[in-house]
Amino acid sequence: MTKPTRRHGMIAFGIVLASLGGVFGYSEIFTKGIDRLPDRPCGGAVARDLVARALPSSRTAEERGRLVPTSKDLAFYCSVSTNDSTLSGEVRGTDSSVSTWRDHFAGPLAGRSVEVAAADIRAISTPKLATVYVPCTLPQQKKGSAAEAYSLTAEARTIGPTRAKGDELRQVVVDFAYQLLRHAYEAGGCEEARDFPDALPRLTEGRVVEEPVG
Repeated sequence: MTKPTRRHGMIAFGIVLASLGGVFGYSEIFTKGIDRLPDRPCGGAVARDLVARALPSSRTAEERGRLVPTSKDLAFYCSVSTNDSTLSGEVRGTDSSVSTWRDHFAGPLAGRSVEVAAADIRAISTPKLATVYVPCTLPQQKKGSAAEAYSLTAEARTIGPTRAKGDELRQVVVDFAYQLLRHAYEAGGCEEARDFPDALPRLTEGRVVEEPVG
């Protein structure tokens, strides 16, 4: 671990985009709050103004990120915290069909989950978290060998008090999960050529998930 240094109102700890056995991670504490975060925290994964909509003002803000590629898939983690509040998410390689993904996240919360889609990119917002799904075959995965379908799945949630509330907060968390997913898709080198839209359709345009569908 590197010795903490102070510069421009920031205290930096640990590894900044360094590699340890294939794990890329960093942790930074900014002593002047969210305004001093990078424009795109977590190694460029998410927009600072999106984080600012979710988290309360604070004298300090901390971001943590980690990319963990493995021989079979990958995982990417990102969190931004201010005092007792956190916006966090992760992306993992999965072997899951759309229906399996939907049943897992929305099934227990039927009637309270909202789904939106842009082509084959899908997102679900539940009262507790947001999740986004996209087909993805990583370079280390053999085409045609998936039990269901190779994919990336993002999850995101808030912990503690938040600035945004209700439907606005749910939209922010979906957008945060989507930005994490796009970042991991590019970092992981998914083999499917894809043009990602700047944003997914708004939750107000989505459908309420009433029961599992194919």
